[in-house]
Amino acid sequence: MAEFEDNVPFAPSGQGYGRDPAVTLDESVRPRSLDDFIGQDELRANLRVYLGAARERGKALDHTLFYGNPGLGKTTLAQIMAAELGVNLICTSGPVLERSGDLAAILTNLGRNDILFVDEIHRMPIAVEEVLYPAMEDFKLDLVIGQGPAARTVKIDLEPFTLVGATTRMGLISSPLRDRFGIVARLEYYTPGDLARVVQRTARILGVEVTPEGAEEIGRRSRGTPRIANRLLRRVRDFALVRGNGRVTFEEAAAALKRMDVDENGLDQMDRKLLEVLITHYDGGPVGIKTLAVACSEEVRTIEDIYEPYLIQCGFLKRTPRGRMATAKAYKHLKPLLS
Repeated sequence: MAEFEDNVPFAPSGQGYGRDPAVTLDESVRPRSLDDFIGQDELRANLRVYLGAARERGKALDHTLFYGNPGLGKTTLAQIMAAELGVNLICTSGPVLERSGDLAAILTNLGRNDILFVDEIHRMPIAVEEVLYPAMEDFKLDLVIGQGPAARTVKIDLEPFTLVGATTRMGLISSPLRDRFGIVARLEYYTPGDLARVVQRTARILGVEVTPEGAEEIGRRSRGTPRIANRLLRRVRDFALVRGNGRVTFEEAAAALKRMDVDENGLDQMDRKLLEVLITHYDGGPVGIKTLAVACSEEVRTIEDIYEPYLIQCGFLKRTPRGRMATAKAYKHLKPLLS
């Protein structure tokens, strides 16, 4: 699903986006309420309580931190929170906030109880992060005006607001910042059943005819991630339109996904290459991540953030103190390729 541009206000529920419908095609598949949101049942139930309590009190929701792998719904949940509370959502990201003045400009323009969403918050510079501390705790902004002996500190009162942070790397967030969040929630991988429901919902919105078996096949191969499920549905739809009658059946989905090199477990070409190199070049490991990255011609961070989490989740890869190791399940899965 497409991400929002930086610093774009999100209109409260019922007011719409105010954009060209063609531009918002990708965004239109996003759920607009907790009732429409599929999966993450425990988190959804807790959020319903927190949002209801904030509405009853008429005060800003506690600062919230979502963490988990990419594509699980962190941005979508922030949008739903704003819609449920009837407040504006201002979106930005950690790398964009290069100077403390950038953050100060956004904070001073927030309305009462508005939500500020910061994606990839772990990439925010430390100087900018320190500006957030008094803003989060006391809704005050401490600014230093001037330099040297003539410098002075000015305190600016802010409207009460909610900071919603999202990160894929929880360990890179400093303790002082993490401790200031009143709500910390982890988003888990989705089950194939939940992903099948995501596929069916997206298909209805996009006007694609999909059978329950076709939706289940796409959901099963979507790596536990709704964003990937929606992407695969669009590509399977293309194959079904060109090579079939436009109806996504089990057979159409399986054939299209095979053409896209997505196997029965959702592994793509790069996943299989990682395991194959690990097994054939290094006897299954253990091998260091940097060595593995060089052998696969891939960046270390890309392997750690994109490929490893799912391979570990599926039981194909193990992290050990000595390095990465392929499991017996990986040998069994790749047996046709290795023979």
